[in-house]
Amino acid sequence: MPFCRHRCDYCAFATWTDRDALAARYLEACRRHAAALAPGLPPVTSAFVGGGTPSRVDPDALLAVLAELPLVDGAEVTVECNPEDLDDALATTYAAGGVTRASIGVQSTVPHVLAALGRRHPAEAVAPAVSAARRAGLAVSLDLIHGAAGETVDDWRRTVTDVVALAPDHVSAYALTVEAGTPLWDDVARHPSDDDQADKDEVVADLLEAAGYDWYEISSWARPGHRCRHNLLYWTMGDYVALGCAAHGHRDGVRYWHGRTPERYLAAIEGGTDPVAGSERLDPDARALEALQLSLRTRAGVPLSALPVDDREALAGIVEQVGDRLVLTRRGRLLANEVAVRLVAPQPTAP
Repeated sequence: MPFCRHRCDYCAFATWTDRDALAARYLEACRRHAAALAPGLPPVTSAFVGGGTPSRVDPDALLAVLAELPLVDGAEVTVECNPEDLDDALATTYAAGGVTRASIGVQSTVPHVLAALGRRHPAEAVAPAVSAARRAGLAVSLDLIHGAAGETVDDWRRTVTDVVALAPDHVSAYALTVEAGTPLWDDVARHPSDDDQADKDEVVADLLEAAGYDWYEISSWARPGHRCRHNLLYWTMGDYVALGCAAHGHRDGVRYWHGRTPERYLAAIEGGTDPVAGSERLDPDARALEALQLSLRTRAGVPLSALPVDDREALAGIVEQVGDRLVLTRRGRLLANEVAVRLVAPQPTAP
């Protein structure tokens, strides 16, 4: 859902603040696309509505899109929400329409940090949004970002402590990244420090693990039974279908993506043509290596054979052996890319 009231300073996603007039047509196009795809889909175990700001669009029209999908009983259905949007009425509508999970963009609970990120919601909006989701029976995930200009370690500790007090089911805590074409990119003085972000990664790990959250992916922690099923599809190279502009999909070893703008998506769906703008098929060797690199990000880790013995010894303290797997240590999570470039995919057995 590519519609936003305001574009945050760090955001490089396909979002627009001047396209609201297209929203009704766009949602109908998504519904038509979902209906056309549905007969060829296996049972759908999860759906994730991201953005942009999904909580900004008409909820009934959004639910009509989801209703076209062959969702299994008990499917995980997530909608990303801004805190100021999620009240009792919206949460109840979502729950009645099959949504099971609200992913709320908190980022920080410290006002000057929110301002540095270009976020417009007040910190005080978060607790009422969580309460509304709870009353409607939705699982709650809270998204955080650390590394904004002027954010101290104590500011970050306060944010995480505030979030733990709200007892969400899931927490994603991301290091701020600087993307080309954003106001943040143009303002070098606001770029984050690697050392500062490493310190803050340690803080969030300490506080969440002490509160009973289980780390299961580089930036993700969950209470038992609340790992994000949809995101795990990405890390395990599962199949997922793209709906909407700039969406990406993966089916049968082929990755594909739609055109970036809502106008291009509307033109394709309303004109009866395929919205896919490009695709790629990885060869078996590249696919095997990518599967290892993605799995390395998770608690599942990689097989012992994925790292040569010399590299295992050199990476002591970065990876640890758990059964017949190698898993990143907490320190190793900060250096995951350094490990990933050393991974070796298994060679096919000669016939």
